[in-house]
Amino acid sequence: MTRTRVIVADDHPTFRRGLGALLDSLENVELVGEAADGEAAVALAAQLVPDVIVMDLNMPGVNGVEATRRILRANPDIAVLVLTMLDEDEPVFAAMRAGARGYVVKGADTEDVLRALESVARGDAVFGPAIASRVLAYLTRPLSARDPILFPELSDREREVLELLARGMSNSQIAQTLVISPKTVRNHLSNVFTKLQVRDRNEAIERARRAGLGQPDDARAKSPSNLRPTD
Repeated sequence: MTRTRVIVADDHPTFRRGLGALLDSLENVELVGEAADGEAAVALAAQLVPDVIVMDLNMPGVNGVEATRRILRANPDIAVLVLTMLDEDEPVFAAMRAGARGYVVKGADTEDVLRALESVARGDAVFGPAIASRVLAYLTRPLSARDPILFPELSDREREVLELLARGMSNSQIAQTLVISPKTVRNHLSNVFTKLQVRDRNEAIERARRAGLGQPDDARAKSPSNLRPTD
């Protein structure tokens, strides 16, 4: 029988080792590595190419969302199952947009965690009961242009700069609006281009407007495209 090869990424050593020992004791699971932070998880994923990574989100340095994004960018066949204390909307949807196939809150029954692991290993998507209801509500509501769910990889300030850029403002106009220096605007835009993987202002504007930025709030709320996240 083929065993599911798993990496556990969590910055709490007691929890990480305990979960790793539990998984490794299962007949159909092989624990191939442990990571104490996101950077280590990315490196181990590239080296070991596991079937599943059980990923915490709140880790030092590179957090779980960014680690998930990097891992799946390099190898989209790896399944990421988020197992975390965070159950607020923003981390849930940020993890989804990064490509996580499952999201379970720590404290769930062991059987629920194991079922989730088996599901994502098969290629299914799975969310705990509390998370599933939020996902359903999210997919049926319009998004605000300033909702961090749209571009979770951006900081609040970077999202503000992108919004003004999508409105057609120049760097100097953005600087005046936000009461910051033109150099700071350029730095924020450089970060935006890098995080969104766009080449220039035009691509950034196009990406932002497809997501609903740069529009009046009332027009955005009526847009059918805002019923679900847009890349």
